[in-house]
Amino acid sequence: MPIQTVNPYTNKVVKTFEELTDDQLERKIAKAHKTYQSWRNTPLEARARLLQKVAELMREKKAELSRLITLEMGKLIAQSEAEIEMCASVYDYYAKNAAEFLKDRPMKVDSGKAFVRLTSTGIVLAVEPWNYPFNQVARLAAPNIVGGNVVVLKHASNVPQCAAMIEKLFKQAGAPDGVFTNLRIAAKRVAKLAEDQRITGMSLTGSEAAGASFAEAAGRNIKKSVLELGGSDAFIVLDDADIDLAVEKAIAGRFNNMGQACTSSKRLIVMEAVANTFLQKFKSKIENLKVGDPMDRAAQIGPLSSEEAAKKVVQQVTESVKQGAKILVGGKRIDRQGAFMEFTILTGIKPGMVAYDEEIFGPVASFYRVKTEQQAIELANATRFGLGGSVFSKDVERAVRVANQIDTGMVFINKNVASQPDLPFGGTKYSGYGRELSALGMEEFMNRKLIYVPQIEP
Repeated sequence: MPIQTVNPYTNKVVKTFEELTDDQLERKIAKAHKTYQSWRNTPLEARARLLQKVAELMREKKAELSRLITLEMGKLIAQSEAEIEMCASVYDYYAKNAAEFLKDRPMKVDSGKAFVRLTSTGIVLAVEPWNYPFNQVARLAAPNIVGGNVVVLKHASNVPQCAAMIEKLFKQAGAPDGVFTNLRIAAKRVAKLAEDQRITGMSLTGSEAAGASFAEAAGRNIKKSVLELGGSDAFIVLDDADIDLAVEKAIAGRFNNMGQACTSSKRLIVMEAVANTFLQKFKSKIENLKVGDPMDRAAQIGPLSSEEAAKKVVQQVTESVKQGAKILVGGKRIDRQGAFMEFTILTGIKPGMVAYDEEIFGPVASFYRVKTEQQAIELANATRFGLGGSVFSKDVERAVRVANQIDTGMVFINKNVASQPDLPFGGTKYSGYGRELSALGMEEFMNRKLIYVPQIEP
């Protein structure tokens, strides 16, 4: 796949970039390794100041950075601006809290003294996706760089200018060359990087297939890895829920970023007693939305990230309909230039259908009716994925009881799943392993070093 910017609003190539040669790649890895030797010993206060400066620069350049996101992957401009703000908050969060997270942890021992100290490990390789091109990187870069590691990034091939800009921001913030390095290479070269002993940790956010290959390469080379993969999140609406709130959050949860998020509320599971009311309100909210240029603040529906992405989602909908699913709203491409597709609601979905078994990475809501709370739980768990989920009920204790029975890494009560710096983010089952964000995200690529001082006998 060529490394180029293709504007999904026009499907026209904006800019094409050359891959790094093998020699160029080696020089960048060597530089990162050399820089690590000094960066690991740089005072924590200086590392934290670097993150603060990156956050400041991102806010100062928000208009420029937001337009770059929208140009390369089509996100509505207001949502791109929100991503930059969220990204800056991640850098601020780790700058502020790193000292607390890195404190020695005393151990109870029968004699002597023991404590666990988090220490850096080396170069962390980040393989990141296009859907949140700045924020996905921040979640890996911020805790590792402030913790003393250095980061090399292989970003998605369709957001090369975002990738280059992140490296530029670090340099403008005063980072030594090699603290954060953008590697403009094809995905097929990642397995070779995994063999490099200078790289000590590997993190990927992407598809299930990419995750399996990545984990194999990491395991073969005895490297710690973190995977954040696909999701088919259940959005459960119980019979005592605030329906207006549930509809509002379902629209945000499913259609923000044109539905292109691992934690999108892909399966709406609604109890029969409130299903008609919910569906009528949900449907009315998404009809007649304005389609347009994602740079135009009046637009409510923008393009998907690429022509390939739009074609795949339409194909999944078409196959599901052939298998017996029904289209309540949408289901087609929008007749205009660009990677556009209608907001879609599917009903009548059964096991064995594409919409039941696969993740649909686009603006398609799968709607299910259930008669009981237990049926809602069973349907929520009837997937190989286990990333996030939501439960809506006016009875919070009931909602928490249901949440406890859902096999995912995250469940939000009366809210769609969202990312924020102080909450751990990650999944289970085929949605991956490990955590980003919060104190837990700080530890993934740190060494939990035990230091024991025996008691000296008189």
